[in-house]
Amino acid sequence: MRNHLLVLLTICVTGLGFNSLTGPGPGDPVPIPHSQQRRGNADSGYQYIITGDYVNSGLPIGFYRVGIGTDKRNFLRREGVNATMRHDFNMVKAPNGVAIAVPNCLQCHAQAFEDSIIIGLGNSLADFTPIRGFDSKFATGVLETYMRANRKKGEASRSFIRTGKAIGSGIFTEVRGVNPADRLTALLISHRDKNTLQWSDTASSTLPQQVIPSDVPAWWLLKKKNAMFYSGFGRGDFGRFLMGAILLTVNDTVHANKVDSHMNDVLAYINSLQPPRYPKPVKQTLADQGRIVFERSCAKCHGTYGDGWKYPNLLIPQQVIGTDSMLNNSNYQHSDMISWFNTSWFSKGDHPAKLVPFNGYVAPPLDGVWITAPYLHNGSIPTIEALLDSRLRPRYWSRDFKKPQYDYERLGWTYTTHPSPDKNDRYDTTLPGYGNQGHTFGDKLTDVDRRAVIEYLKTI
Repeated sequence: MRNHLLVLLTICVTGLGFNSLTGPGPGDPVPIPHSQQRRGNADSGYQYIITGDYVNSGLPIGFYRVGIGTDKRNFLRREGVNATMRHDFNMVKAPNGVAIAVPNCLQCHAQAFEDSIIIGLGNSLADFTPIRGFDSKFATGVLETYMRANRKKGEASRSFIRTGKAIGSGIFTEVRGVNPADRLTALLISHRDKNTLQWSDTASSTLPQQVIPSDVPAWWLLKKKNAMFYSGFGRGDFGRFLMGAILLTVNDTVHANKVDSHMNDVLAYINSLQPPRYPKPVKQTLADQGRIVFERSCAKCHGTYGDGWKYPNLLIPQQVIGTDSMLNNSNYQHSDMISWFNTSWFSKGDHPAKLVPFNGYVAPPLDGVWITAPYLHNGSIPTIEALLDSRLRPRYWSRDFKKPQYDYERLGWTYTTHPSPDKNDRYDTTLPGYGNQGHTFGDKLTDVDRRAVIEYLKTI
């Protein structure tokens, strides 16, 4: 029961992560034009993230405590009932006044690291794989019986449970540690009216069954970006993409407009985040050498760092980057999905957003890259060392999710290689969408230069 509730409650949206196979063709990198953004108050944005009702239907507090329990660590220093809840849930009041537990943004945008929570670090420890040996029909029956016996609580939970039943089985990933956000968003949109945002039990479009995984990017990178998502096709107002989580439970545009009024503050908070500093000693002479190599070999796409930094915001064509193309060539090449968004509530008003597809991926900024393992858009490579030397990339690998160990020299997760995939806690790079190919630019470096670049990356 506990694990099933975790899967149900950790349905979350890292943004409206569509991708498409259409757009500019082969050739040089394509610069992304700047998108003007709203300004707000960072403190207010933080409070809204950790206490707000942007998701306004969930589970009654009592049921949450049975399924999840209490957490006395209070990483976020919250007060009241929130002080005993996990950092990735908020206690809010449903429209009918019932206290409920709802997932918040930190389900995907915070991660435990060395006994602390790092807000803004993408959560690469979550488990969206099917739960083995679990009877979902029995659990759902228990839940619905509880709700019928508590009519007012059932009303407060209805839309959350409805969404979970409709899409929950469609977002399972093949391995642990990756995120199904793009698939989740597509499923939610297929059940929503583009103008009213009202729910329909019947999906408006049929999506491919395959779930294409992604790795959640760090929030602190957003301030440098001219577009959102791995393909750089989230253009216009970032706030509209950040509020994608409302599609879990929103009833109408009244609630959507209320949430939208907070997005300037949420964006201000995200833009205030700084990456954690590398906590170990750095070999400065080697790092200085690495900076020279990096600026000669890597800065054209990934930018420069330190005083006077520059970030070029470049889209790299698929034929150049060579990484697994299925996130780009997946559910979101369908024109009706692009059309839905670009003619929906999200594309209208004073702060519109739109989708501009491209056949390739953005070369991201690398601030705090040392802590953002695993690497590539699908989290298929455990360390920067293996990212820069494709000969070292494991085909099947695993890490300890219960007691994660970080390798501060190779920069990434301490991992074990395996001769076969076997279990879903082993990353299988032979699966469609999970490939670790491409981005082989580091192969051209000497071993000495590669080690120097790794040392330099500890400093940015």
